[in-house]
Amino acid sequence: MELLITVALVSFLAIIAIGIVVLRDLLAGVVLLGLYSLVAAGLFVVMDAVDVAFTEAAVGSGISTIMFLGALSFTKHEQKPRGHDSWAVMLFVVITGGLLIFGTLDMPSYGSLDAPAQTHPDLTVRFLEQSDDEIGIPNVVTSVLASYRGYDTLGETVVVFTAGIAVLGLLGLKRRRPEEDVPENAPGDVPAGSDDRDVKG
Repeated sequence: MELLITVALVSFLAIIAIGIVVLRDLLAGVVLLGLYSLVAAGLFVVMDAVDVAFTEAAVGSGISTIMFLGALSFTKHEQKPRGHDSWAVMLFVVITGGLLIFGTLDMPSYGSLDAPAQTHPDLTVRFLEQSDDEIGIPNVVTSVLASYRGYDTLGETVVVFTAGIAVLGLLGLKRRRPEEDVPENAPGDVPAGSDDRDVKG
């Protein structure tokens, strides 16, 4: 049953990805991106990675979708057709995807008992027994994410923060300067750079 659900979710991901590439309507593309993240979160739940599923659902389906919808309010909803074929880009994508798949060939099978996480001596015992003394956080999951996997978590945080800054830049949100509220030449003021003697004379 679990294998059937996994195959169904992966098939949905492939269909949604093709739809995102084919569609010209940007609003529909944003909706499909949110749906893609939601289906991916379901796949993570099947793989017993509930924490990753929660992050994917919150960031991918929630925050990212809101940011994309906000960006669409400042642009058109229809993508302009390209005037040239992008065979070079397609070739680059195929080669990169092939290299990524090749890099996973020597990985242990999913759920294998021979995986390093399962065979590493005393790893789980150390996390459960010494995390409070080493990290000072009672929650083991929090100590693993915040300290033992600190670089990984920091990288994810930097990616989300950078994406937020990029969206704010696209939206053109900038702080209003105080001098913008004051007219440059108010009535009765002397223009900047002029001399009082020139005005009187």
